[in-house]
Amino acid sequence: MNNILPLKRFGQNYLQDQNIIKKIIAEIDPKENDQIIEIGPGRGALTEKLLETKTGLTAIEIDKRVIDELRDKFKNLNLVQSDFLKLDLNKFINSNRQKLRVVGNIPYNITSPIIFKLFENNQIIKDAVFMVQYEVAKRMTAKMGSKDYGILSVLLEYFGNTKLAFKVSRNVFYPKPNVDSAVVHIFFNEKRENFEFNSIFKSIVKSSFGNRRKTLKNSLSNGIFAEVNFSESGIDLSLRAEQLKVDDFIKLAEFTSTK
Repeated sequence: MNNILPLKRFGQNYLQDQNIIKKIIAEIDPKENDQIIEIGPGRGALTEKLLETKTGLTAIEIDKRVIDELRDKFKNLNLVQSDFLKLDLNKFINSNRQKLRVVGNIPYNITSPIIFKLFENNQIIKDAVFMVQYEVAKRMTAKMGSKDYGILSVLLEYFGNTKLAFKVSRNVFYPKPNVDSAVVHIFFNEKRENFEFNSIFKSIVKSSFGNRRKTLKNSLSNGIFAEVNFSESGIDLSLRAEQLKVDDFIKLAEFTSTK
C-alpha cells in the first residue's frame, strides 16, 4: 500500500504515529460485542488495532484504490465501499438492536456534514470518537459565553455531551496538514427522537447564530422565522446567541413549534 498516495479531494491525511493510535484505541475502549463503524480506514492504521480487540467492525471507505489492499490485509474485515454521508445507518443495526459506535480520522472538509448525519441518526448511535481539526474540536466542546461557543457546541450539548480527549500534532500525519488536530468523544446520551422538533431546534440555533453581533431579535427576524413574534417566548431577545444556554434554545424551539 506504500504506493497509494493520499488524495486531497478526499481530505486524506494518513495517521502514522503508533502512540497516538494506541491513545485513540484507549479512548474508544472497544468491547467484543460492540458494533463499530469506522469512517475512512485509509491504510488501516486504526482498523488493525480495532480488529485485534475482536469487536464487531465495519469499515466504510470511499477511495476505491485502497479497497483491494484492505481486503488482502484484513481478511475478516467487513468492508463497504461507499460514501458514509450517503449510507443508511439502520442497515448496520444487528438483531439485538444494539446502538452503533462511530469512529475515524475523518476528512476535515466534511466534519460538519458527518456530525450532522449523526444528529439525524442519534437514536441508533451510542457514541463517536473522531480525529478532527483542533479549531473545530474547540468549537465542538465550547461553553456558553466563550468565543468558540456556537452552532456545533449547542447542538452537541442538545444531543448529549462532548469531551476533547487530547490534542494531536500535525507532525504525525502524512502528508502533514497545515493545522493541528484533536480527538473528541461524542456521547449521544439524550433521547431526541422527535425528528420534527429536532429540525426546528437546529433551525432556531442556526438562525440565532446567523450574525453573532446581532441580538436574538434581529437575528431571528431576518430569517425563516421572520413571521414569528418571539416577544412572548420567555427569552430575553436583547441577548446575543452566545449568551443563551441550550435550555433557552429549547424554549425558543418549543415556542416556535406551537405557532
